[in-house]
Amino acid sequence: MGYETGDGTVGKAITVLDLVASFGRPVRFSEVLQKSDFPKPTLYRFIQSLTNQNMLSYDADRQTYAPGLRLLRLAHAAWEQSSLAPIARPFLDNLAKSVGEAVHLAQIDNGQVLFIDKRSASAGFDTLAQAGQVAPAYCTGVGKVILAFMDDSQRARALQQQAYMKYTAVTHDGPEALSVELDSIRRDGVAYDREEHETGIISIAAPILIRNDIVIGAVSVATSTSRHDLAGLEAFRPQLLETAQRIGAEAQNWQSPT
Repeated sequence: MGYETGDGTVGKAITVLDLVASFGRPVRFSEVLQKSDFPKPTLYRFIQSLTNQNMLSYDADRQTYAPGLRLLRLAHAAWEQSSLAPIARPFLDNLAKSVGEAVHLAQIDNGQVLFIDKRSASAGFDTLAQAGQVAPAYCTGVGKVILAFMDDSQRARALQQQAYMKYTAVTHDGPEALSVELDSIRRDGVAYDREEHETGIISIAAPILIRNDIVIGAVSVATSTSRHDLAGLEAFRPQLLETAQRIGAEAQNWQSPT
């Protein structure tokens, strides 16, 4: 994995933060070094500076690094000020209670889907996606529906940012077939995840649109193939579309950070 950046010292420090966070657990310096493109002395210097600023925390007993509490404060501020989550939360709760399935709220960030909220009214089933996690746009319901409603220049740029890795047998492996589906999604108004990212997980997603049909995010109902089939997802369409429309109406004056 490459970590080139044109943003100088700040960009490199953020790259190190991203790398430590990508492990999803406390990590030793040697593990970070294995994945980093930085020389050992440079990486060590960045990690020490980030630790001194409480952006990383260090466990001396286990000799591991993890995202620090200062990042948590910043993340909370971003959730409140720069995401759709506070606006959408009551609508997501109503939808989750109504359908009895997991409901995801997502925005797009550098070609990837960022899950910014998740609500679930069912104790018997849960999805792996959690708030704060990222996923590919090209093989998720929320990602495809956002791509579909982007303008042509935004979509072209986002399609170039996709990795097109085959997660399952039905994952798109290139932009050509994906572009055909995106045109269909725009006409239909919803997108489906047909087990394209995770085997056994399906979803139906709708775009969140504001004035002039600008897409600012997406909401989905996700479930397991042991609970529903793709045809069964159609039952959620009316409530899903209504929820997306209500969030969009509430967010008319919200300014997306992107």
